[in-house]
Amino acid sequence: ETLGELKSRSIGRPTGTRLMVLGSENDDVEFVEMVESLEATIVQDDHCTGTRYFWDEVEDGQDPLTTIAERYVRRTPCPTKDWPERKRIDRILQFAKDWNVAGAIIIQQKFCDPHELDIPAIRKALEEAGVKVLFLELDVTVPVGQFKIRTEAFLEMLAEDDLF
Repeated sequence: ETLGELKSRSIGRPTGTRLMVLGSENDDVEFVEMVESLEATIVQDDHCTGTRYFWDEVEDGQDPLTTIAERYVRRTPCPTKDWPERKRIDRILQFAKDWNVAGAIIIQQKFCDPHELDIPAIRKALEEAGVKVLFLELDVTVPVGQFKIRTEAFLEMLAEDDLF
């Protein structure tokens, strides 16, 4: 019942530019509200504290504890555990395609070394797939004012690309 309601609900504004947000973590609601106030919609995320935890389902099996453990071990890992395979990049590219994103915002917590090491490879893969990337780095708090200016410029760049 709830899933049906979610599919048919209206967000009360134009969807605008479809964005993906990824990086170490971002639990700052003000940042999301700022992005969406600029006529953009965050349609997918890849954060350690975001939807990544829920991506894979627990398969049916004989022993519930074993199947839960298998899902936990096989899930797409945080960059701290994703070397040298980097399985996460393929998942990010698939989501960018599936969710039809026009751009990706990498919002990075300063000094999170595993994520910082992943950024060049993720950026390269997204750009090769035709997805433009904006990189934002934060210390402890999100500087929403500074990020708003950079996000506005990014959205303008995406809009100009649509014209040509």
